[in-house]
Amino acid sequence: MQLTEKQQELHIVQGLRQHDKTAMRDFYALYAGRLTAVCSRYIASDADMKDVLQEALIKIFTNADSFEYRAAGSLLAWGKRIVVNEALSFLRKSKTVPLLFDENLPEVADEDNTPVDDVPPKLLQEMIRELPDGYRTVFNLYVFEDKSHQEIGKILGIKESSSASQLNRAKTVLKKKIIEYKKGGRI
Repeated sequence: MQLTEKQQELHIVQGLRQHDKTAMRDFYALYAGRLTAVCSRYIASDADMKDVLQEALIKIFTNADSFEYRAAGSLLAWGKRIVVNEALSFLRKSKTVPLLFDENLPEVADEDNTPVDDVPPKLLQEMIRELPDGYRTVFNLYVFEDKSHQEIGKILGIKESSSASQLNRAKTVLKKKIIEYKKGGRI
């Protein structure tokens, strides 16, 4: 009999709360790919990304008692939140935040008119990973975590205007990379 997503999540949570190795393996098998993708959006180095992901998994496995089931998908959402927090903590500790400003980039209006539909998702993720740490962090928090500039400012300890500036600069860099890709050149 095939378990529903809700039943599967509840079964894994119950096992994690009992520190069951099978539940840990099941969690990893189900979510490692997606959690790795989230982590790699924030951490550019593969070695650092693996370390951050491992620390996040340890927190997930040891803090399963604090997880509150809400609906199907909530276990993954909780895991993603832990991965993001662990990545941000790593960035703070490695002194890449506060953010560094690249003064050579002009301020640009917030325009989302560069189509990315024909850019392979893996390549787009690589482009994002190549952004400077500050740009990448703000971009990810704004675009993928749906945080406001005010929230990002609080999370990173920067001004709201600095968050907006970093986002615009990230978009400028990404736009250049996408245009270069579409012209047939390598990024």
